[in-house]
Amino acid sequence: MVFLALSCSAPDAVPPPPPDPPPPIELGSAVASYHLSFPEAQAHRVHVSAAATCPAGGALEWWMPTWTPGSYLVREYARQIEQIAATVDGIAVPITKVRKNRWSVPCDAEGQVAVDYTVYARSMTVRENFVDPELGMLNGAATYLVPDPAPDGPFTVTLEPAPTWPAVATGLAKQPRPDHTYAAADLDELVDSPIVLGTIDRRTFSVAGVPHALATVGQPGPWDHAAAAADVQTLTEEIVAFWGQIPYDHYVYLNVLGEGRGGLEHLDSTLMITSRFHTRRPADYRRWLGLVSHEFFHTWNVKRMRPAGLGPFDYENETYTPSLWIAEGLTSYYDDLLLARAGLIDEAEWLTRMTDNIAGVQRTPGRSLQALSDSSFDAWIKFYRRDENSGNHTVSYYTKGAIVGWLLDAQIRRSSDDRQSLDDAMRQVYARHPDGFTPAQFRAVADELAGADLSGFFAAAVDGTDELDYGNALSWWGLKWGEDPAPAEDDPVPGWLGATTSDDLRVTQVLRDSPAWHAGVAVDDLLLAFDDQHLTASNLDARLEQLGAGIAGTLSVARRGWVRTLPLTLGEAPTRVWRLEIDPGASPIAARRRAGWLKSRRASE
Repeated sequence: MVFLALSCSAPDAVPPPPPDPPPPIELGSAVASYHLSFPEAQAHRVHVSAAATCPAGGALEWWMPTWTPGSYLVREYARQIEQIAATVDGIAVPITKVRKNRWSVPCDAEGQVAVDYTVYARSMTVRENFVDPELGMLNGAATYLVPDPAPDGPFTVTLEPAPTWPAVATGLAKQPRPDHTYAAADLDELVDSPIVLGTIDRRTFSVAGVPHALATVGQPGPWDHAAAAADVQTLTEEIVAFWGQIPYDHYVYLNVLGEGRGGLEHLDSTLMITSRFHTRRPADYRRWLGLVSHEFFHTWNVKRMRPAGLGPFDYENETYTPSLWIAEGLTSYYDDLLLARAGLIDEAEWLTRMTDNIAGVQRTPGRSLQALSDSSFDAWIKFYRRDENSGNHTVSYYTKGAIVGWLLDAQIRRSSDDRQSLDDAMRQVYARHPDGFTPAQFRAVADELAGADLSGFFAAAVDGTDELDYGNALSWWGLKWGEDPAPAEDDPVPGWLGATTSDDLRVTQVLRDSPAWHAGVAVDDLLLAFDDQHLTASNLDARLEQLGAGIAGTLSVARRGWVRTLPLTLGEAPTRVWRLEIDPGASPIAARRRAGWLKSRRASE
């Protein structure tokens, strides 16, 4: 672990360094080995040969993870295995599926068991696998069968790239052999080390003497590799300065130009997907930098400073925690803040981004039904399985978590007379709880640094569904809400339905407590007419504006082949403006606080 001059405020804030990195793994000592080849890359297939020694007992079970850390949904990766066969000491033996993700192979003790299988790989997401003649993108959980009981390690992975893939990039350590052989010290490292293959533009840089790389793979095009690498280095330096130490001996940003968007954190790497055109438009590019910031911040917050419920990992079953608002929400607070501190966005853009977060939560009816801690706990069944009703009964632990982080930061700063901050709390929790923190332990650190009992704050903002109190943060940093628009004289207030529709006026969402909700409008209804006046996609907005709020009538809809009429009174759309602005009437002290809060830590070293 590399330590920087920057340290935390308390004497016990810096964790002790771990043992020196282990020497290269002796390949013959691997408890399981994997050989990956791609003779059918054009058909999106990965051929895997896994080998291990049969234990005493007469059978060896192999299992595949059902989910991957960082993405809290059981994804059933075993569904992509198409063909599977087994041998013992080179002789074919039966292989029997005993559970949805487990297979059993009969064998004698000390016999060498090999399982050969084919994985279908055509999901261009950071959570699964994608293979074609242009590129390969592999995730451990979606690729490897693991012998049971899961051995401590080490594991080896040997790649036989397709002829059209000249290069490989991964966080796994390359072993001293001429072929593409890599090693993982344990199961977590094996699962947690994605691999990309193809034509790779690799830009390297050093931070505090530790090597880093931006490895970009994908279709050729207008992606600006040099500018991206320079900005990623700046951002890396800023985030390292925030934490004050580096817990890895190398790091690689795996950047796939796949015309999508997404990112997933890993121990010594991150896997991201973006568009090759995103460096052409400044707004898209800055959003990509926000993704980089988010995933790299996770190197500390989640991969090492983690909620206690997230480790040790059970790769076959859900692992619950009420603290994803810390893992993801606070990371979402800092991803934009650290972009601003690094000078990659300005103060105005930061205000716009937080405004978007606030407006998104305040216009989500589910904020009054689901607490932030409950949103975290229910991620497995709700967050990744959103439907047309999700906004009516759930709230995002990413978005609301980011807002609560901002409010908590202001609370700690005010209570401690600006001597401590959420920055300090994050570093303290990281140092004190290397084996995982509980909600009580996180809150105890916040109380300690604030010098005050913050239980009321957490009860309301995290465990309750009360409206968030923004007043403290606004006054502390010299901000205010933008003015609500003044209604035009003599113009009627436009009518509001409270339902969203597709281009053909089919209802896609009905908001809780809206006029459509109370009238009984349902998702998939086709809007036909209001008081016998035909509605079309081109006239709906104008018709609602012309009718005005408070007008009662009948809405005709087509539902499951029948026309129904529903009594409905048009309402008034929520018009509250949730726009953060600098308060010109705030004190100079508040302006200095805001400037200090946005100041680069690199400049203060």
